[in-house]
Amino acid sequence: MFPGASADREAAAYAIVGAPLDATTTFQPGTRFGPDRIRRFAETYDDYDRRTDQFFTDLSVHDAGDVHAWPDVPEYLEFLEGTLRDVVWDDAVPLTLGGEHTITYAGVAAVEPEVLVVLDAHLDLRDEYAGNPWSHACVCRRVLEEGHADRLVVVGARTGSKAEWERADADDVTVVPPEATREWVTATNAGDTGLADVDSVYLSVDIDGADPGYAPGTGTMEPFGLSPREMRDAVRAVAPRSDGFDVVEVNDRDDGQAAALAGKLLREFVYAHAADSP
Repeated sequence: MFPGASADREAAAYAIVGAPLDATTTFQPGTRFGPDRIRRFAETYDDYDRRTDQFFTDLSVHDAGDVHAWPDVPEYLEFLEGTLRDVVWDDAVPLTLGGEHTITYAGVAAVEPEVLVVLDAHLDLRDEYAGNPWSHACVCRRVLEEGHADRLVVVGARTGSKAEWERADADDVTVVPPEATREWVTATNAGDTGLADVDSVYLSVDIDGADPGYAPGTGTMEPFGLSPREMRDAVRAVAPRSDGFDVVEVNDRDDGQAAALAGKLLREFVYAHAADSP
């Protein structure tokens, strides 16, 4: 169980679901261990958040355990979508622990937001990767093409194929490079980035959005990335506008740095979201 996620499902305002999919990870697999590691390395965090004057254990968070994965990715995503949609129908916010980034497709399909905001080193706008249209490198492309979100904002992106950058030039995609992240966060907090008038946002954190010096436990490391503080501030800015959240691409190839950051960002999401709720 995620530490502090002790609410009953019926009373939950937030529901954590693990999605340990590790079917298309490239370079360094291991995302199947992500949900367990995130839970484990969140054990040390204090219950109380001074900034928002809240206790995590008072915020009605439930841990529903894992939806165990199998190799048929489209079939698994369909099943996971149903699980997360049940959370939405119960008037709770789904918080998904990946698993590879492909699982975001299920979360977005369950929530059906207007805008998908992703913290990520990569654009994930490939039409296919290694012949597979359901690769983790294609998740943002699939979300847009299937109509599960109208717009995409990728914060921290610093790499992609030529075709991906051409797709990112379209009107439905905004790319915020790492060096512009602080300015974007400030503008978002001021209501100047186009999110203020949006009814629903889904926030996905790919842990490789962080510079690998901070979070080496991920499959496809990309230097010159975001600091943990920049990621925290972006999560705080977007969380009040969000109806779903996930953190993905944590593996077991470090000493817990990536998992610790992932667990902290989940807690930051909940604190910020709950503080803004009526």
